[in-house]
Amino acid sequence: MGPRHHDAETGVTRSGPTIAPAAGIDDPTASVQTNGSQTRADALKTQNDPSRHSLWTRAEKLLLAVLVGAVFLDGLDLSLVQVALPSIGRDLHLHEAQLQWIVSAFVLGYGGFLLFGGRCADVLGRKRMLVWSLVALIAASVLGTIASDGALLIFARFVKGVSAALTAPAALSILTTSFREGHHRNKALGVYAAGAASGFTFGLVAGGLLTELSWRYTFAVVVPVGLVLLIAATGTIRADDGTRGSWRRLDFGGALTVTGAFLVFVWALVEAPTAGWASTRTLTAFVVSAVLLALFVSIENTVERPLVRLRILRSATLLEANAGALLLFGCATAVNFVTTLYLQDVLGWAPLQTGLIFMASSVTTAFVGPRAGVLATRIGTAPILLAGAVCVAASSVVFLHIGVTSNDAVIIASRVLNGLGFGLAYPILNIRALAGVRDDEQGLASGLLGTSFQIGGAIVLAITTAVTVAHTPAHATAIQTVHGFQTGVHVTAVTAGLLVLLALAGLLGERRRAATRRRDLVVAPAEHAS
Repeated sequence: MGPRHHDAETGVTRSGPTIAPAAGIDDPTASVQTNGSQTRADALKTQNDPSRHSLWTRAEKLLLAVLVGAVFLDGLDLSLVQVALPSIGRDLHLHEAQLQWIVSAFVLGYGGFLLFGGRCADVLGRKRMLVWSLVALIAASVLGTIASDGALLIFARFVKGVSAALTAPAALSILTTSFREGHHRNKALGVYAAGAASGFTFGLVAGGLLTELSWRYTFAVVVPVGLVLLIAATGTIRADDGTRGSWRRLDFGGALTVTGAFLVFVWALVEAPTAGWASTRTLTAFVVSAVLLALFVSIENTVERPLVRLRILRSATLLEANAGALLLFGCATAVNFVTTLYLQDVLGWAPLQTGLIFMASSVTTAFVGPRAGVLATRIGTAPILLAGAVCVAASSVVFLHIGVTSNDAVIIASRVLNGLGFGLAYPILNIRALAGVRDDEQGLASGLLGTSFQIGGAIVLAITTAVTVAHTPAHATAIQTVHGFQTGVHVTAVTAGLLVLLALAGLLGERRRAATRRRDLVVAPAEHAS
């Protein structure tokens, strides 16, 4: 018999191992010992009560800490250089178009390889992919630290994006296969999502602080953190089931076509504001992307082991979550971009000041994120997603009141609302996307979700930038520049509005289904009695 554990909250003592050998989670079938006045049925009811706040075991806490650390580092790395771009440009003599590629290279690497990364996690092994992606991240960070050339720096950012594309689905699928679906997993996903969201926002703060010393520290700081996570991951995460030669199970044809389609599509979006949306180069890129995507679908319908089992797309919940991810991250990315430019170009804030103001959203997200998963277990995911979408929309609406002079109330309110909305919506989208997905497709589902986040960021940011530039004349005055930013933020407001409509439709749909189930429960006994 395993060790006995007494729960001070419920007075229930259970026996058996805390960690199940196969899944690494609490054994739901563990026997329950009760006192004389409590029946076995009551004890089981108490044990399975979703509102019961059981503590994680030490092994679960260590595992979750490593996974949250990995995704926090990815988010941090994504945004660290944003406020450092002017310093990088001055040091390496890069013009604006080249500076844009320092950000865009990460997006291309991340968005282009994320789907393939999800399948690699399922086939080659989740731990293996997580460990090697951390090695690649550390190497790229060293390269970026010593880079004396713009092209080398851009390449380092691209490699960082690819490493993040391998890390994210591996980490998320390790989590979802180590914590059982329901309250236990929702709590873990809430902490995980808070780590991802806070890492991105905190990167803006840390980037401002480090840039005061040197922009090279925005690359160098990742190295020691990555090494610590690499050592921790090696010793904490369970060994994979993957065997030698398992790479043969990968659909390389599908991987190349879908990755190529995303790369070309994101490249077209990044270049469109400069080349023109109707230019031959942009239109050709979109056509090539569509052809590659069509070829991908054809391959997936014919190969024995496809990269994407297309039947997974039959899940309405998964499709809704991916659409929500596209809208949420697109809106958040564009608002962050416009806010950074406004604070530095119009108000003349230093990188440190710009970074610190983002602390308002970072703290809000870190506080709300872990609680969103727990709240979802009690009241459902749809109401929380709707609340998050409304907050994100309100952030853009509030930001429309900016002017040529600093209005701290507007800036802080916009950041807090943005952090609150992201903290509520991000974990809920993760929960909805992965609910009911088979263990062997968890990596694929998380890869699809992450791809939607990234592609959404590229699409909305590109449109927002194009609209802003179109409404900002050359040699613009401060008032004209502010007007251009306000026009661009209308794009994010519309995007957030679409997210609100999507969340509202989901909520109404859930209520209709619940009403149908209640009606069926009433009708069935009556028919049986007759």
